[in-house]
Parts: sequence; structure tokens; C-alpha cells
Amino acid sequence: QVTEWLKLGCCCCHLNHRHRRSSSDSLACAMADTQQKHTIVLMQFDKAQESRTYVDYESVQLALDGICHLYEQSLKASNPVLRSITYDISDLFGYIDGLGDLCCLVFNSPSNSYIPHNKEWIKARVFEHLKDQVQSCR
Repeated sequence: QVTEWLKLGCCCCHLNHRHRRSSSDSLACAMADTQQKHTIVLMQFDKAQESRTYVDYESVQLALDGICHLYEQSLKASNPVLRSITYDISDLFGYIDGLGDLCCLVFNSPSNSYIPHNKEWIKARVFEHLKDQVQSCR
């Protein structure tokens, strides 16, 4: 149940990113359709139910940023003396796969309900989101 999850505040780390490229127009269209929808990220950091928490975001895009920032916080905590850390998408996916649980609930206006999405859905959207960020920097 969502009510069992505890609220967690997030802060941002400013770390360098290294991403691999791919093309997926249909996924990009699907992302554009979900970007402005309220999204709740449910996560469980390990097998203990006490590690459950959630964070809500005003859009899918902000939720994807939040998931990346959670990984960056983990990297920063593991490497406190480093000023800059570089990682690629496979490292981020390894972090996501290693979590006890992770899902997104995305608000669907027509049904006035939240649609659940699993880790694979999250990884596909994170990949496209980061690829879009890299392309917009050029």
C-alpha cells in the first residue's frame, strides 16, 4: 500500500554524466505524452520493508531526474572525497536493478487514477531522458 511508504526528501548532486546513444522515436513520443503527469516514485532500498519510501513529482521528467539524483547521492556517499564522478547508463541501470523495489505511479487523467510502471519501464524512460539532455547540450 502506498500509505505504508515514508516520505523522503531529495537533494541534488552535481556530477558529470557519460551516456551511450540510441534511437527510439516511439519511446520518445510515449515520454512526451507522460512528461507533465504527476508521478509518485515508490522505492525500497533493500529487502527490509523499513527501507520503503516514496517521493512525488509534478512530472515524469522530474521523477526521472529524481531517480538519477538518488543514484548520484549513493555515489557521493560512497566516494565522499571525490569532487567529480563519471558514470554511464549501465552503472545507473545496475543501481536500479539492485534496489529492493522501484516503480513509478503515473497519473492518468482520463481514468483519474495512477498507472504503475516497473523497473524496465523506468530504465527505458531514463535512457531516453538522459539522451535528450545530452542532445540538448549540443
